[in-house]
Amino acid sequence: MNRLRQIANVATFIAVAMFTTTLFAQDAAKTNTASESKVRNIDGVAAVVNTGYVTRKEIDDRIAALKKQGAKLPEDGSARKMILDRLIIEKIQIQNAEQEGVGISNKELDKYIGEIAAKNKLTLAELKARVNASGTTFDRYKQMLRDDISMTRYREREVEAKIKISDAEIDNFILERTRVMKSGTPSRSAPAVNGGPEEIDVAQIFIPVDAAAGAGAQAEAKKKADILLREARGDVDFMQLGAMAAKDNPKIKFQELGYRTPDRLPQLFYEAIRNTGSGQVANAVVKSPAGYHVLKVLDRRALMANTPSQQAVAPEAAPTTPQNIPITQTLSRHILLRSRAGLTDQDAERRLQGFRDQIRIKTADFSELAKKYSEDGSASNGGDLGWMSPGDLVPEFEQAMNRLQIGEVSSPVKTEFGWHLIQVLDRREGQLTVEKQRQFARAAIRERKLDQAYQEWIRELRDNATVKILNVEDAASSTPR
Repeated sequence: MNRLRQIANVATFIAVAMFTTTLFAQDAAKTNTASESKVRNIDGVAAVVNTGYVTRKEIDDRIAALKKQGAKLPEDGSARKMILDRLIIEKIQIQNAEQEGVGISNKELDKYIGEIAAKNKLTLAELKARVNASGTTFDRYKQMLRDDISMTRYREREVEAKIKISDAEIDNFILERTRVMKSGTPSRSAPAVNGGPEEIDVAQIFIPVDAAAGAGAQAEAKKKADILLREARGDVDFMQLGAMAAKDNPKIKFQELGYRTPDRLPQLFYEAIRNTGSGQVANAVVKSPAGYHVLKVLDRRALMANTPSQQAVAPEAAPTTPQNIPITQTLSRHILLRSRAGLTDQDAERRLQGFRDQIRIKTADFSELAKKYSEDGSASNGGDLGWMSPGDLVPEFEQAMNRLQIGEVSSPVKTEFGWHLIQVLDRREGQLTVEKQRQFARAAIRERKLDQAYQEWIRELRDNATVKILNVEDAASSTPR
């Protein structure tokens, strides 16, 4: 269903693309000026992407789909450009996939559609009827599925398959986690000894700018980030500075990331604050594919309790023989409201607080609320997450969960996925096997590398493509032929 909802956001208009491609081919021998003039006069084309097109109708359809899902789009017209940028990236991926022979056969596609119908407990005829009722044709639906699968396979081949993780990286990751588990939680601001393992509490002010934005928008965002960096170096509360910036420009975000080991920080962030002391601001603004980041190190602390006996232990004395680790596992469930356009943090927090109040006075059941309202794959199971070991969940969720008694329901908790209401059902003592440790380490390292590699890959695709932006602002003025 997640993929089905994602695919339902995609809109294509093949007739216009075929028609405009024919006209473009007929004029290919003319001068560039004449060709551009012809393309500009083709009704419905918003951008030329290599040898293909993105139509204004595609933008209209994407906007309509988002509104149908309840998304609240900006009223300043910027939504059309953002959606066009996404469609351009998708078009480039589809074109490259076709050129590289990456795709899906008709037989595979039919099998995949059958699986979608079965998972939703529908016959093929019922699925077709539901698709037609949504306002699109089944043939277009099949093409959207084909494009989505082609893009997914192309990304897997070009990005995911090239991520390499060495045994040494896994060993180092496990060693740090073992030290954390055995040493307990250190006191605030206990410094790391002789460059030993540490946790860093970082805050950021983030000025977003699309990777495909023009030089003017990039320069404007960079200028704003530089101004905030200078102000952050003064006698000012960093989070208040972020709040004031966000008040002036709601697109600007600020947050405290909380204590994280270096491997849990974005690599760009860690490189920028590697030698930055507690209470200090990074020397320069950090540029990422998503925009510009002003960083401040709020605190650094050692992972190990700083006793004299531990200080005397040389790094070589650390345990290197693989061994099972005694752990406490937690059985919990949650209700998730995902972050999305149209749902503010205040609204999500208020809704979850209402659920919590109902559960506490026993006018509602946690499991039934999760089934009805949770926006997570666990919803059908009443939000049940199963038995979780330390490190299986994102830090914000795990920290809140660990503070709960059995049966207790948390206050609303925010993570990178959205807002959660958590209940602990039970706890037990177990062991984290060596094999499980390595699986977890590999997954965590891969996630960190994959995010960075994917953003770089998208930027390279856009930079290497030939894109001509035409008429973006206007909606399609007529029914495309």
